[in-house]
Amino acid sequence: MKKKLTSGASSLKLLKNNSTVLLTAAIVIVYGILALQLYGGGMSRQVANMLIPISVYIILAVSLNLVVGLLGELSLGHGGFMSVGLFSGCLVSIALAEHLPMAVRLPLSMLIGGIFAAVVGFVVGLPALRLNGDYLAIVTLACGEIIKNVITNLEITGGALGLNTRPIYSSAKTLLPYAIVLVLMTVIVMMNLKKSKHGRAIMAIRDNRIAAESVGINVTRFKLTVFMIAAFFAGAAGVLYGHFFANVKAVAFDYNMSIEILVIVVLGGMGSVPGAIIAAIVLQALPEAMREFSDYRMLCYAVVLILVMLVTNNPTLREYASRVHPRTLWKKLTGKKKKEVE
Repeated sequence: MKKKLTSGASSLKLLKNNSTVLLTAAIVIVYGILALQLYGGGMSRQVANMLIPISVYIILAVSLNLVVGLLGELSLGHGGFMSVGLFSGCLVSIALAEHLPMAVRLPLSMLIGGIFAAVVGFVVGLPALRLNGDYLAIVTLACGEIIKNVITNLEITGGALGLNTRPIYSSAKTLLPYAIVLVLMTVIVMMNLKKSKHGRAIMAIRDNRIAAESVGINVTRFKLTVFMIAAFFAGAAGVLYGHFFANVKAVAFDYNMSIEILVIVVLGGMGSVPGAIIAAIVLQALPEAMREFSDYRMLCYAVVLILVMLVTNNPTLREYASRVHPRTLWKKLTGKKKKEVE
């Protein structure tokens, strides 16, 4: 009996260590079910039109979680990085629309859009990451608004009328495979980085910057790396988002979008990738689910947000969650006493 309990506890520990594999498998299964419904014709147009935006917000939330949850810095410029990647990548895609097939053009444009966003993230982060807390939030918020205004006043991006993306416009059926791959890439990079030695260094900076510097961790380099990785995925997601609409305007990527992404991260739990994914799905699907109550939709949306915040910040629930360890769970499931387990 003792051997059985030991093997059971080891199995639970193994599942905990393979959280990346489990999360990846869960994402593949869910997207597989959705793809079967979409391509089989069993999905409504309303749900089909939500697939790409929800996938984009999952990428944005998971990538911002890298900055807010793992690094512990408050950034409000994620919408600006997304817009940089969107307009740069979509311009490349429009220029190559007649020369390259979709299977080559879209990944190439996402790569270029992500690189442009990462470069802007480096330029913004180099001076801004010397600040902390509210000061960093204010600076990144201002940088996001500057980016929005610059893009709005450029002729190449269509100005105030927006960029005409009809030459590259695609439906959810065309874009879903690319969305699935990008979501998986973002999640795998985030989870593996979190468990690596670089992730431990980043979390050390979050917990105590002075102590991290005292043991030889290059704080500036790690902060810039995290900022650029998050900006890269935001830019790539922006390119995917731009292909789903016939016209995109820079004013849509203002501080409201950045705050919305931050709300998703906070509600899902800072540092929690599964939490960010679930929160992104819920907060994007909730307004559509409440469309029948159009007069009270925003009121209900606000009430739900407040209730979720109260639940997630309840100290009793937090204390209970902290006690749920695989070994404790195994004891409860088997009903065995502590002596028998040991």
